[in-house]
Amino acid sequence: MTQPVIVTAVFPIRPDSRDAVVEALRTALPLVHDEPGCELYAIHEAADGTLVMIEKWASEALLDDHGTSPAVAALVGEIGQYLTAEVAVTRMTAIPIGSTGKGSL
Repeated sequence: MTQPVIVTAVFPIRPDSRDAVVEALRTALPLVHDEPGCELYAIHEAADGTLVMIEKWASEALLDDHGTSPAVAALVGEIGQYLTAEVAVTRMTAIPIGSTGKGSL
């Protein structure tokens, strides 16, 4: 069985562009939710205004497919003008410790 892949994607955006980026994400997220292997794709905002996507994919292969999907291409095209640097993407696998359901995503 393939182990799920957890991803964080940190969006370094211009402070004046938050609303435009959130609107672009509002359009993209339902499309991504329908992609094969998407188990979690949720945007969060830190106190400093940083936007962070937390993702869970059924496999590396399906995550790779997501990276070349039309939804991602459209999102990148829409928000690229608002980024101050590249989106910082980190792929991780769980080290399950503790209670089932609480020890990993």
